[in-house]
Amino acid sequence: MMTDQAESPRKFTLPIRVYYEDTDMAGIVYYANYLRYIERGRSEWVREIGLDQNRMKEDDGIVFAVRRVEADYIAPAKLDDELTVETWVESLGAARMVMGQTVKRGDSELFRALVTVVCMTLEGRPVRLPKGIPA
Repeated sequence: MMTDQAESPRKFTLPIRVYYEDTDMAGIVYYANYLRYIERGRSEWVREIGLDQNRMKEDDGIVFAVRRVEADYIAPAKLDDELTVETWVESLGAARMVMGQTVKRGDSELFRALVTVVCMTLEGRPVRLPKGIPA
């Protein structure tokens, strides 16, 4: 179960605007686009903590991969909404981390997810997470 993200001192936020291309025939954000939004949030979080994913791949032969996503769609976002993606670490293991993420419009939570990310070699074998990931 997700903890209250307000308790996390290492929460990262990323602003997103909803464009026409993000919406479906009903004029609301297409459900799969929330997964794109939270991917951007995790990618920017990794950059923010000082990890270079290209260097990890080239120098060490390791990458991050999503293993599991648990998602709750709470309320729709619409064209031109200004959203915030919040990302934080829920838990860390030797080779995996569970990330908590929300998409909000102002103070209203629209989408919530727990994402399990694993660290692995290019051949698909699990390896330890790189140093420097904040708990």
